[in-house]
Amino acid sequence: MSVREIILDTETTGLDPGDGHRIIEICCLELVGHLPTGRVFHTLVQPERDIPDDSVRVHGLTAEKLADAPVFASVVDEFLSFVADAPLVIHNAEFDLRFLNAELSRAGKPSLTSDRGIDTIAIAKKRFPGARYSLDELCRRFNIDLSVRTKHGARIDAELLAEVYLELLGGRQVRLALSPGDAVAARIEQIVRVARPRPTPLAERITAAEREIHARFVAALDGDVIWAWGGVSV
Repeated sequence: MSVREIILDTETTGLDPGDGHRIIEICCLELVGHLPTGRVFHTLVQPERDIPDDSVRVHGLTAEKLADAPVFASVVDEFLSFVADAPLVIHNAEFDLRFLNAELSRAGKPSLTSDRGIDTIAIAKKRFPGARYSLDELCRRFNIDLSVRTKHGARIDAELLAEVYLELLGGRQVRLALSPGDAVAARIEQIVRVARPRPTPLAERITAAEREIHARFVAALDGDVIWAWGGVSV
């Protein structure tokens, strides 16, 4: 059975919920077998407070843009239903979980436990000790296109993180490990590079004389040899 996971990203009014900062955008992408299924939970959130200019420069979300957005309490049940009990794949999991748990506490809902978070920074540190681990740096490392991203945003960052996460797990090898019966196997064609025949075959590297010498050598051996099939030595 394929594992269901949720790629999760948030945007906030600041860096610390302990200082009264709030979530202003949430995006969750469903993965099955480490590949996106197309199911998404995405919403802007009215933070019920001002948004500092420093934060606006990062994500571009102003109080005016969020004036008609729902408050967290009105979307919390839909959010919890979407994530259910799936592991949460997050870049810097501690940051997002602190903000989410602060919002869940205000809404009178149970907290998300830290063991549900799969931190892609922690995975990257194990794979590439001493490297830089920002989402941008990992995208560049894996040649993931960043041209669509002019500012931070929960939706675009979640989509980029889904690609980074797959590469951190092994990239193409993970894709090929999916069984044909998997629910998302049909998406493999969109992702895995297809091997194509060479327009001009490579030149023969073994001469006819070398083949003859090898054939005589094999014929002189006692019993069957594993590299000779159907009377033809390979």
